[in-house]
Amino acid sequence: MGDERPDARPDVLLTGLLFYDLVLTGLGRPPTPGKEVWTGGMGTSPGGIANLAVAAARYGLSTSLATVFGDDYYGAYCRGVLAGQEHIDLSLSRTADGWHTPVTVSIAYGQDRALVTHGQEPPYSQDALMGDPPAARTALVHLEAEPRAWLAKAAANGTRVYADVGWDPGEQWSPDLLDQLALCHAFLPNEAEARAYTRTDTAAGALSRLSELVPVAVVTRGGDGAVAVDQTTGEYADVPALATDVLDATGAGDVFGASFVAASLEGWPLDERLRFAVLAAGLSVRRHGGALAAPGWYGVHRWWHSLDDPALRRTYGFLADRLPADPGPPLPHAPVTPPAPTAPPISPDLP
Repeated sequence: MGDERPDARPDVLLTGLLFYDLVLTGLGRPPTPGKEVWTGGMGTSPGGIANLAVAAARYGLSTSLATVFGDDYYGAYCRGVLAGQEHIDLSLSRTADGWHTPVTVSIAYGQDRALVTHGQEPPYSQDALMGDPPAARTALVHLEAEPRAWLAKAAANGTRVYADVGWDPGEQWSPDLLDQLALCHAFLPNEAEARAYTRTDTAAGALSRLSELVPVAVVTRGGDGAVAVDQTTGEYADVPALATDVLDATGAGDVFGASFVAASLEGWPLDERLRFAVLAAGLSVRRHGGALAAPGWYGVHRWWHSLDDPALRRTYGFLADRLPADPGPPLPHAPVTPPAPTAPPISPDLP
């Protein structure tokens, strides 16, 4: 976490679909057809691949994002937040004429949420955006059934690929997807995904199978924490989740992944990497979800210096030596209503 970066490559390279997220929280009961439910909270934020990008950038990692923005208000707002506020490099991104930025309404209730999305496939594929991808220290990737050509090129460039995977809506869980792990340094699925793709019955069984396919295997278990194996160092770690009040779980998995990468780039031991990622994900669910719930160094620093639980202070004592001396200014979080574009001043000469 020094002030100088001898490696000029981007720390993190990402590509994927961007969404404009509208998050509703504080429901007294789940919505039902024909009835109205008033919520106690609302927030707006860039979402989708922006969750990973912002979570990484808030650790001071130089982050390069290739995505597509619509030529509409939602796209302009997301671009302004990512480039202007979060300082993410968007030189690989494009704005598509006549295409609308996808919009997702996330309705958070209890420990989970329901999502409703309006949108269409973007006019530019990941491979078209990336072309020959720039060499980067790491890439954060959502694996899909159809392999992306840019991924093999990035791995050949020496980029370490950290991958996760989404839910299979057809629930076929083709094991062929795991062939892509040959290009990856780390794989971080949740327990349900890991068990389904490996045809195993437990998180431990899935982790054992995945550790045969990729150097670093991590299985996240929600409220039960996470387990991991690092074959490059021979380390095994099993850490619990932190007890926390969940406002909205949107993007928590992305915060976990970006935090694990940030700690990995610093060379931390596996147990510390895993505990740090679990902590950051736990902090993110306390705020309206999506990209702007990511805690970054500021959020972790604030948590550590306000912590009075003796057991947690022992468990997370490594943070005393890991946190930067200057965690940066307070972070902006998801606004209820995003600011309107600044209107041009009215000339006093006009009637």
